[in-house]
Amino acid sequence: MSNESTVIEVHALGLTKVFGSGVRSVELFRDMEIVIRRGERVAIVGASGAGKSTLLNILGTLDRPTGGKVLYGGQDVFLWNADDLAHFRNRHLGFVFQFHYLMPEFNALENVMMPGLIARMPGGEIRARAEELLEKLGLSHRLKHRIGELSGGEQQRVAVARALVLQPKLFLADEPSGNLDSRTGRRLHELLVTLNEDMGLTMVIVTHNTELASMMHRTLRLVDGRLRLEGSGDPDRTRAAEPASVEEQTGGGPG
Repeated sequence: MSNESTVIEVHALGLTKVFGSGVRSVELFRDMEIVIRRGERVAIVGASGAGKSTLLNILGTLDRPTGGKVLYGGQDVFLWNADDLAHFRNRHLGFVFQFHYLMPEFNALENVMMPGLIARMPGGEIRARAEELLEKLGLSHRLKHRIGELSGGEQQRVAVARALVLQPKLFLADEPSGNLDSRTGRRLHELLVTLNEDMGLTMVIVTHNTELASMMHRTLRLVDGRLRLEGSGDPDRTRAAEPASVEEQTGGGPG
C-alpha cells in the first residue's frame, strides 16, 4: 500500500451488535471502531462465533448494527433509504463468500456479466469488462463453460471476477479459500494480492487461513468484542488512535 494513501475508504465508529433481547441477548461487540484506508489489505481473524462475518456484513451494509455508524465519504450509509443503500452496495462494494453462489444454468462469462446486466449497463460494455477480468484471472479459455464444468478454484475465480465487474471501491470476502485445497487456495491468495496491487483495490477479508492473513497489510483479531492488532497486546482502534479528519474522506452519496 502506498504511503500516500491516507484517504479513508470506510470508517465505522461506535459499532454495537446485539442479537435478541433481555436475558437471552447476545452482544457480539460494543463501541467498536475500525478505519480502512484506500488501497489497504486487511484481514479479520478470530474464533468461530466471535462476530467476524457479522462485522463484515455490517461494513458491507448487508446487516445493520444495533448502534453506531458506518461512514463512506463521511456519510452514514444507514441513514439512507433502502433503495439508495442497495444502489450504493451494488455499485461500490464487491462481495465474495466461502460458497461462490454462482448460477449453474449460466456459463462463466454470463455469471460475471450478471451484475452489469441487472444494473442495465450496455451489453457490449459489460461483456468487454467481464472478458477482460476473466482473462486477467486466467480463465479466458473457460468463458463458455457452465459452472458445473469448472473446478473449485475456477469457480471461485469466476466469483471474484463477478465481484469486480462493476469496479467497486471496496472488496469484501468471507473465507474466500475456505472450500479450496491448500494449493488452489494459495493461488487464490496470490491472485487477491495481485489485484490489490494492480488495481489499488481496497480489501477486507475474514479468514481462518494464517497464510492469507500474513499477506495482508494488517491483521485484526476479534476477541471478546474488541479488535486487536495482531502482534499487539492493546485493543486496536484501527490506527484511529489518531483518526483522520472527515476532510480526508472521499466518496460521497449513493449516486
